[in-house]
Amino acid sequence: MNMRTMRLNKFIADSGITSRRKAEELILQGRVTVNGNLITKLSFDADPDKDEILLDGEKIKIRRHLYFLLNKPAGVVTTANDERNRRSVVDLIKSNERIYPVGRLDYDTTGVLFLTNDGDFSQLLTHPGNKIPREYEVRLNKPVSFEDQEKLTRGIYIKGIKGRFLKMAPVKKNDFSFIKVTAVEGRNHFVKIMFGKLGYRVVSLNRSSYAGITANIGRGEYRKLSPAEVNKILNIYG
Repeated sequence: MNMRTMRLNKFIADSGITSRRKAEELILQGRVTVNGNLITKLSFDADPDKDEILLDGEKIKIRRHLYFLLNKPAGVVTTANDERNRRSVVDLIKSNERIYPVGRLDYDTTGVLFLTNDGDFSQLLTHPGNKIPREYEVRLNKPVSFEDQEKLTRGIYIKGIKGRFLKMAPVKKNDFSFIKVTAVEGRNHFVKIMFGKLGYRVVSLNRSSYAGITANIGRGEYRKLSPAEVNKILNIYG
C-alpha cells in the first residue's frame, strides 16, 4: 500500500489507538519515536510505508481503511451506540474493525448510508461547505402543487437559514405525490421539514444516492465501496 506522507498525529489516530487530540498529547509527552528519533513536534510528517513509528517502544501498525455502503432498512438507528439498546446500522455489518455511520438517516428512513473508520472521509461527506448531493425518493400524503414546487426549489427558511431542493421531479409520470428530490443539505430531518413547512406529510423517505453513489443491493444488505467509488468521491469533492 503506497501511502502519502502525513502528519504524525493523524497517522496515530488513523491506526485506531486514540483520537487525534490525544495523539498530540502522546507526541508532546515524548512517547513517540520515528526511526529511533524522539519526535515532539506536532508538525512532523512521516511516511508509514517507510518509517518505523513506535509508541512507548511498540511499533504502530497501519490500520486499513474500510468503506461500506448499507441499503438501510427502516426500524434501525443510525448510530454506533444507542442508549435505548435499539438495533443499530452498525449491527447489520460484519466487521472486525470499529466503524461508524457517515451522517444520519432517520429511524424510519431507508436507503444509501456509508459506514467507515476513515474520519477524513466522513468529514468530507458531512461538511456543509462541500455541498455533497443527496437524492431522495419521497412519498407524500398528497400531490405537490406546481406553486409549492417552485417555492421548494427557490428556497424556504428553516430556523432562519434558507434551504432548497436543487431538483424535483415525479418518480412516476404525473404522480406528484411521489417525488424525487436532490439536495446538498445535511441538516436533521431536512426533507421532512421542507415539505412540512408547506403542509405536506412525508409518508416514506428513501435516499436513493449519496455523492453520486447508488446502492444496487437489496434493503438491509451491504457491500464494500470499490476503490473506484472511493476515489471518485475524493476526486470530485476532496
